[in-house]
Amino acid sequence: MIQLIASDLDGTILQNDAQAVSPRMIELIMELKQKGIRFVAASGRQYSNLRRLFEPIKDEISYIAENGSLCIHKGQVLSRGIIERELGLEILDSVKEYGKCDCFLSCESGGYMDSGNPEFIRHMTEVVKFDIRQVDSLKDIHEPFLKIAACSFSGTRDMAPFFKERFRGRINVVTSGNLWVDFIAPGANKGTALSNLLAHLDIQAKDCIAFGDQYNDVEMLQLAGASYAMSNAAPGIAYYSTYVTDSVEEVLEDLAASVGK
Repeated sequence: MIQLIASDLDGTILQNDAQAVSPRMIELIMELKQKGIRFVAASGRQYSNLRRLFEPIKDEISYIAENGSLCIHKGQVLSRGIIERELGLEILDSVKEYGKCDCFLSCESGGYMDSGNPEFIRHMTEVVKFDIRQVDSLKDIHEPFLKIAACSFSGTRDMAPFFKERFRGRINVVTSGNLWVDFIAPGANKGTALSNLLAHLDIQAKDCIAFGDQYNDVEMLQLAGASYAMSNAAPGIAYYSTYVTDSVEEVLEDLAASVGK
């Protein structure tokens, strides 16, 4: 019996660069909760940003933020993945060396950037609307690093192989959406975060459904008893999934209609 749904946001629930969750999706999540099925927003986005996206029901769902580096249920942090500081500083240097991208640093208190690129600043503050502070240098931040993210408006095709080769075996380097390469602590991913949440809620993985579209979703898709890759997912993602769908909303509509019959 399905007891929990975990879904990615960008490219999954949020299609075609959408920056708002549809009213019907909000209704479906609450309808399913009333039928005993919980919902988890699982994203590379910040916790505060996810709460903004789900504002009408922000206290009714659980969160896997920062690509699994932070798992929160009812305001309680169940798990966090911290990047070792010296490695984090090396990554920041490497991003500067690569040069064809901008950098965003996530900490539990919020996010930081030191970019002077107007396009990146506008994207972060006006499009995705992250909780973000401008600083002179990210290396001056002394809070624990949850995630470091490199953004290229040219896409990840060249950037991802560069960083994956540079840091192979030392840290998780994953593509997140079409613009981002994320660095997250070893052992931190959406799958481990979901596993921690399921254990806390005493729910078995076989009773979970997951949705995703990128390689940062793979561990979560593999863990869930049933999983859906989006039809426009990155090449190869369907291999890790049980099904393929055009719409999370359509699957949840069918689930809501069938539960309790």
